[in-house]
Amino acid sequence: MWDSVYYYREKTQRKLHLKQDVLVYGATPAGITAAITLKKQGYNVRIAECSRFIGGMTASGLGATDLGAEEALGGLAKQFYEEVAKHYGLKKCVRFEPHVAEGIFKKWLADFAIDVQTEQFIESVVKENKAIRQVRMTDGTTYEAQQFIDASYEGDLMANAKVSYIVGREANAVYKEIYNGVQFGTQHHKFERFIDPYIVEGEPESGLLYGISDEPATEQNGAGDQRIQAYNFRVCLTKKNKVPFPKPESYNREHYALLLRYLQAGHWDAMKLHTPLMNGKTDLNNYGAFSTDFIGKNYAFPDGSYSLREKIFQQHVTYVAGLLYFLVNDEAVPADVRQEVQQWGLPADEFLETNHWPRQLYIREARRMIGEYCITEHNALQYRVCEQPVAVASFHMDSHHCRRVVLNGRVVNEGDIQIPVKPFAIDLRALLPKQQECTNLIVPVCLSASHIAYGSIRMEPVFMMLGQVAGTIAAQALHMHKPVQQLAYEDIKQSLLEQGHVVEWDMSIVDDPIRRMEETFGGE
Repeated sequence: MWDSVYYYREKTQRKLHLKQDVLVYGATPAGITAAITLKKQGYNVRIAECSRFIGGMTASGLGATDLGAEEALGGLAKQFYEEVAKHYGLKKCVRFEPHVAEGIFKKWLADFAIDVQTEQFIESVVKENKAIRQVRMTDGTTYEAQQFIDASYEGDLMANAKVSYIVGREANAVYKEIYNGVQFGTQHHKFERFIDPYIVEGEPESGLLYGISDEPATEQNGAGDQRIQAYNFRVCLTKKNKVPFPKPESYNREHYALLLRYLQAGHWDAMKLHTPLMNGKTDLNNYGAFSTDFIGKNYAFPDGSYSLREKIFQQHVTYVAGLLYFLVNDEAVPADVRQEVQQWGLPADEFLETNHWPRQLYIREARRMIGEYCITEHNALQYRVCEQPVAVASFHMDSHHCRRVVLNGRVVNEGDIQIPVKPFAIDLRALLPKQQECTNLIVPVCLSASHIAYGSIRMEPVFMMLGQVAGTIAAQALHMHKPVQQLAYEDIKQSLLEQGHVVEWDMSIVDDPIRRMEETFGGE
């Protein structure tokens, strides 16, 4: 129904051989800032992107920026938001329409004459003496470079280069954390009513409602597993110049039976986190126990084949679009809820190529590298100070739910955790693989961090800043003809400062992390 194929479709074999100083994999905000940083320093750089689009989540509906502390912004990330404000004629602005973000990124790429090759799916990586020499794509295109940056949300270049990584949640015991692993009993995004999980209430033999796992909830809090936090789409909505929510071809109203039961129990909050943008548009994100997060349906995504990822992607489209269609059209939905949702539709002037649906699945977490240094909650809570700071994260540690199960006869979600943090530094070495595994790869998105620490780092402004760091590291490695792990930290730091980058947090700045976290959820 949607022409939104993102991950994979067969392409004509073209067998091009492209040579550049640096190959950036992923036209995400991190990939774009990395490429610009390198181009500014005179290096030949090219971006290879698996989708047909550029800009990642920033240009695909995530217009309500998960900013954290404004003073942590620097370099190209700060410039991006300055250009957003300029577009709207404002002094400051961190909320924007998707096409505005895309326009800024496209202009940047054009201004610096950066070539972006789209629909590039990695088939293999050739390494010599622990260094990547060539990347081959499924359409036969090969890329030869001296330095490589994996700026993808999935970490595909990293994985194909045989760099160590993890998928899922570490047990608390691994890094001596307390907020990692299994998390039952959260007070956030929980069911606010006792909801029976069975198709026929009170009758377990009737089976479970759709979306509830039948696995026993027997783990202790803090246990490790391979589950990942839920994905969704950040859906741009509007009340004017709108397109009605379409009915997905594979729509199944039974997928929303649990939500209907929750509504009939008197609780309605699925669209509460509906942040105003500009020109009457909004950014709809998951809120509450049953909303746009497709809980438990993404486990196979990080290590999945491209065809499997495409299937999971389309399942998420069907689920989220079907949710909106259900709320508008199903007569069993309370009339006041239907009337509220009926006011909204997809914006007719956004995402024209994909029938107004966001192009990028919100991959909140996929692979995470096991690198030279691992950022953990000890960094985020400032129990440990990194020795080679290159950027600042400041959003609260944020994990969405990882599964939905039955516990004590009721349905519960598990995995959501929200912990306020003060701004903290990200160590240079967290972007670098272990030297014995790869000497010319930098990973600014799927960097080395524990699951819970990554929950703070994984925000688009931070990715923009880490992309600039990655470009700076690659430039230094080219200049010095050294492995990325052997570069002088002070040289990288000095270069970043000269670029207007924020390397460390100014402790004289007054910051209230609890207030910032409350504002994210509307002051709840």
